[in-house]
Amino acid sequence: MECRTCLLLAFGAPKAAAVALAVEGPVTATVPASILQFHRRTIVIIDEEASSKLLRGEYYRYVYEHKPDWQKI
Repeated sequence: MECRTCLLLAFGAPKAAAVALAVEGPVTATVPASILQFHRRTIVIIDEEASSKLLRGEYYRYVYEHKPDWQKI
């Protein structure tokens, strides 16, 4: 949590449940990656399969596609 930027990478359908819990679930010790919800700058890079269980996936895509250029990776 002391690093400047945290990067979470997840690819494939087997990671979908873990990604959904880490990104949208409660912060809990049973999902260690969920603590990244409190980090100042976390970047999550996932593919379509890994995002398949996100409840707000369409919203996240919309926000990313409409970011100003200076905010994109």
